[in-house]
Amino acid sequence: GPAMRTEISTAAAFVTRLLRAAGGIGEEQLRCFRECLQEALREHYKHHWFPSVPSKGSGYRCIRINHQMDPLIGKAAEMIGLSHERLFQLLPSELTLWVDPFEVSYRIGEDGSICVLYESPQPGGKAAKPLESRSSCKEEWSIGRASPSKNYSMMTVSG
Repeated sequence: GPAMRTEISTAAAFVTRLLRAAGGIGEEQLRCFRECLQEALREHYKHHWFPSVPSKGSGYRCIRINHQMDPLIGKAAEMIGLSHERLFQLLPSELTLWVDPFEVSYRIGEDGSICVLYESPQPGGKAAKPLESRSSCKEEWSIGRASPSKNYSMMTVSG
């Protein structure tokens, strides 16, 4: 729905900006890449978007490059003829992008600081607790690959 449009376009524009900065890709290709990525994200997040509980599903929505190309970025890149090898040359080798309701943030490098790309207050005046959702995503990844029993592993971590 329109609910996640801003977050998704912010995330897609950010990855596109990284590619543009790396150089060597035409504007037309970049535009196509951004649209493909937005489409892929929308599809991927469709049933995993909970504005009332923004941190829910955070690990699932996490976009990650870590010696492995995120499949959604990889898919969009294929549409414009970029191989995974080429992508690895163009994008940071360690990138985590969190796309959550009301907040999009990223980290480059395993120990990099987290930078917020987009933040908006939650409707209903509830104060957002972005740090909480952020650390849960981080913890989940530091355990290793997110296990299928996501909620279980998260509870054990924070408990």
